[in-house]
Amino acid sequence: MTAHALALFAAVVGVLTTASLVGLVLRRRAALAGPNPTIENLNARIRAWWVMVAVLGGAFALGKAGLVLVFAFASFTALREYMTLTRTRRGDHYALGAVFFVILPAQYWLVWTEWYGLMAVFIPVYAFLLLPIAAALRGDATNFLDRVAAVQWGLMICVFCLSHVPALGMLDIPGYEGRSLLLVVFLILVVQMSDVLQYVCGKIWGRTPVAPVLSPSKTWEGLIGGGAGAMLIGTALWWATPFSPLQACWLAGLVTLMGFLGGLVMSAIKRDRGVKDWGHLIEGHGGVLDRLDSVVFSAPIFFHVVRYGWTV
Repeated sequence: MTAHALALFAAVVGVLTTASLVGLVLRRRAALAGPNPTIENLNARIRAWWVMVAVLGGAFALGKAGLVLVFAFASFTALREYMTLTRTRRGDHYALGAVFFVILPAQYWLVWTEWYGLMAVFIPVYAFLLLPIAAALRGDATNFLDRVAAVQWGLMICVFCLSHVPALGMLDIPGYEGRSLLLVVFLILVVQMSDVLQYVCGKIWGRTPVAPVLSPSKTWEGLIGGGAGAMLIGTALWWATPFSPLQACWLAGLVTLMGFLGGLVMSAIKRDRGVKDWGHLIEGHGGVLDRLDSVVFSAPIFFHVVRYGWTV
């Protein structure tokens, strides 16, 4: 890790340590009045954060290879959660086999080799055309369009969009050579801290839901408070990026907004499937896709804005 990366992770550990102590104090104070679901949920989230930071820290210690492997595994797990809740038939087996064991590893191999030209079109063009062909070869026309569209949508969310996180390491920014992986830290910290701050602000001041039917817990007050906090965090992290403080601020605002809208879209899909969470792998967070729903929508936008705005 570079000195900048070590400083960032040290700061994150410090924040988590403080949060853990606060959670412990709140839990002890509330113990006399009986279990408090909000405090218990907060402590569960903090414990899950410790695990996720440890995993990401280990990935960064291994460099680009570690980061690509971690996100390839995250894509596989998220895609599995998505497909578990998707209505498929025997006629989709060829397409699903191609998705999990051909397209997913191929996409991350393109990220590893930094083949941007093919990585950017492999799934939206070639896989998009391959999947309906693979499904059609099985000769099952029942709900064909719905089934193919659901698989394509899962591939875009869980693999294509998420692969843009480690792809940030391929960006060649003048004066920022050898440090592009720090953009991953910037993106994840801003998006995830925005989620936390939106949760806290929503619990304290939330009165007006953005979309009451889809996600009653997402409020305008939470979005504004969490977004403002995330923009301050992004501005404070400008020194670890190729951005000026003002650029870091508006980029943080952009990924926060995209993350919020992504969470809203994923909530709509969950409502359609009649579930609260995508899975139960992460205590306090549901499944992997529950934790990454904001990242998958913000990562491609952040990647391409930085690529076209800061690279040669």
